[in-house]
Amino acid sequence: MGILFMNIFFMNNSFYGYAQHYPQIQSDIILEVFSNFFLEGRFISLLSILFGAGLYIQYKRYEAASLVAYPLLKRRIIWLAVFGLLHGIFIWGGDILLSYAFSAFLALNYLNGDITQLKKRANQFIVGSLLVMALLSLSVEPEYYYRGSEFHLQQLQAWSANYSDIVLLQLNQVGYMLLIIPLTLMWFLGGLMMWGMALYQQGAFEHGLERTTLIKCAMATIILSSLDSLLSFSSSAILVEFSAIVMMLSAIPMTLIYLHLIVKVCQNSAQVLAPFQAVGKLAFSCYILQSIIGVSLFRYLMPELNASLDRVDYILIALGLSGLQLLLAPLYLRYLNQGPLESLWRKLVSKN
Repeated sequence: MGILFMNIFFMNNSFYGYAQHYPQIQSDIILEVFSNFFLEGRFISLLSILFGAGLYIQYKRYEAASLVAYPLLKRRIIWLAVFGLLHGIFIWGGDILLSYAFSAFLALNYLNGDITQLKKRANQFIVGSLLVMALLSLSVEPEYYYRGSEFHLQQLQAWSANYSDIVLLQLNQVGYMLLIIPLTLMWFLGGLMMWGMALYQQGAFEHGLERTTLIKCAMATIILSSLDSLLSFSSSAILVEFSAIVMMLSAIPMTLIYLHLIVKVCQNSAQVLAPFQAVGKLAFSCYILQSIIGVSLFRYLMPELNASLDRVDYILIALGLSGLQLLLAPLYLRYLNQGPLESLWRKLVSKN
């Protein structure tokens, strides 16, 4: 659900996203800095760590049931990739499922690794992917994409076309992602999934993190997020692109802090997280639902919003959609045990 606070800016134009004012307005600047510290990249990273832990847990469950674990897990991941392709092409081009599928295939090779090996290899993958992205950022040319610019108006027109034209745009975007994921995101997210496996094995999901580790994470978050904020407001296109790499790096320590907080809240007042856990059980269905609602709103029902809303307005819409999910998910689970897409995914995996 947290990922919605980033996705909401891309629900119409899933490639370039939100067009900033030029010069930027104060509320946008404040929210962007807040996002750099607490939102941007944090929930994708958290989901990757949780995905890795879930992959390890599922593997052990299959083994305990005397099932051949690897083929079943591979089948799950293959179907996740299929769903990602369909979602990215026909609903919303900003899909993350395909990236998770690629990354899970990578992490799958290390399910039997010990904690030390997992952490070492995960760090190598994460650093390597960030270096590749840093090199790619050097080739970026400046694009004058800001509110009211000629390029912005062209993009508004392109993403306001007929559905068939939108599908072609999203097909191109998914094709681009198929080329770029194996070079970059697969290694970064796969490394985080492996960290999730290691953290689960060492008991972090039961006891949280040590105090010294939390202090180091807090310091790293402050330093890296501050650097990210400075670079993101630079007039240099290369430095702005480089800020995205710093953002991804800064997301890791903040994600670990979030993981610790979740563990502690579950230990002391689990009822507080009950609605969030309900959304978590329906994560797949909720993710696709929020794409459908967002795309319907910004492309078909009220496309004029794309030229008028500021960051604060998008955040308010995201809060409203999050509240809706927190209300509907527990209600749904009173009557059914699985979400519709979770059920379909399970049936497709178990089908011979």
